[in-house]
Amino acid sequence: MRNEKISWTSFFRTVFTIALPIAFQNFLSTTASMVDTIMIGSQGELSVAAVGICSQITSLFFSCYFGFASGGLLFFSQYWGARNERGINQAFGLALTCMLAVSLLFGGAAVANPDFILGIYTDKANIIAIGAPYIRIVGFAYPLQVIAMIISFLMRSTERVKPPLFSSILALITNFILNWILIYGRFGMPRMGAAGAAVGTLVSGIVNVFVLFIFLIKDKKTIVLRVKDMLSWHDGFHKEYMSKCLPIIFNELFYGIGQMLINIVIGHQSESAIAAMAAFRVLEGFVFAFFAGLADASSVVVGKEVGSGHLMSGYQYMKKFALLCPSITFTICLIGLLLNRPLLSLFGLGAEAMFFGKYMILIYLAAGTIRTCNYIMNCCYRAGGEAVFGTLLEIICLFTVSVPATWAAGMIWHLPFLAVFSFLYTDELIRLIFETWYTISGKWIKPVTEVGRSALPEFKAALTAKKSLSKQN
Repeated sequence: MRNEKISWTSFFRTVFTIALPIAFQNFLSTTASMVDTIMIGSQGELSVAAVGICSQITSLFFSCYFGFASGGLLFFSQYWGARNERGINQAFGLALTCMLAVSLLFGGAAVANPDFILGIYTDKANIIAIGAPYIRIVGFAYPLQVIAMIISFLMRSTERVKPPLFSSILALITNFILNWILIYGRFGMPRMGAAGAAVGTLVSGIVNVFVLFIFLIKDKKTIVLRVKDMLSWHDGFHKEYMSKCLPIIFNELFYGIGQMLINIVIGHQSESAIAAMAAFRVLEGFVFAFFAGLADASSVVVGKEVGSGHLMSGYQYMKKFALLCPSITFTICLIGLLLNRPLLSLFGLGAEAMFFGKYMILIYLAAGTIRTCNYIMNCCYRAGGEAVFGTLLEIICLFTVSVPATWAAGMIWHLPFLAVFSFLYTDELIRLIFETWYTISGKWIKPVTEVGRSALPEFKAALTAKKSLSKQN
């Protein structure tokens, strides 16, 4: 095996050229609902709580389709490393079809019966009354959301990081301007409140997809999408795709269900607690949106190395990302804690909700750092071709530790809100122990390309020799 030692200098060069643009693009593309929550703050705690509940529905939707997108990213990155253009077309077509089906299901439900969906999450009639018009309009944006995501994933995987970044900037600007006009009724427009924020989200989604399509059509040098190849699944490709995707799909689906159960507990707390949680989710979302972009970037880098047969390079990149990303999360959370008052004041919260928010950020300083470490390792497992271990570990820990503990604290014991909140992340430390061991073992590297598979025996031998040497020393 050639010398594939990755220095920190080389690693940071990759971070700055590939990872940071992807992180910023992801940060911008996932902030629409966060912008809505912030800008609706002047309408009072009830509006903030309503938009926050609607964001939880969107999060469940995300969990249901992200498995297909993540599976697509696995194939995109490894096939890009092997320069398999037909395989990329097949993966894109199948992922897009599955994701659109999920978006039409959720979008149709949100448009047809928003009151029923909101009623699952909260028993507060006044919050449902404000949230129903918002989620009905946002339901039309769901198909746009999945189209934008899969195109962005394709471009990231083929190292075209600037177009998604540019489209996300334009979409965010559009969302901000329309929110400012429609929420508050500027320039003679009606004062629409939360519904105005939803219109801004819908139009910004249209802008995002339109700009991405322009870049996709104009670029003929990297990967050319062909409808014939996108629909050619008859050669057994769909079986291989689903074999890799199903564990991820179940992971995201069950995670979404677990979070829904937790959100139901939160939705039955006081109105101040619900509003504080909505504000916290926005701040957490800003942190996690940036971090998730780094995770996607790590998937691209690791997947490309594994797909091209440079397995030891992929292994080393994984370990370095697993150290870097939690460090960044801790730093951002610490800054958020120090600036908690000006940040939380953006949401128009009352004194009690401000108190809740401050200590939620303090709890997340530790919990969020561990959570992002687990997340980055699981993403790299998937990029390396292994989707089962991380899935089983996350689902088992979530449903045996975090969900029952939070449910008991909030719905049975009726503990104070901050005590309930502290149970949300109780499973993360257990996962960290097992995932650290699995990462070091290298068992997660399972290539889907021929060149990657041919390099696997040599990689295993090199890893065994390295571990033996470490024990001797």
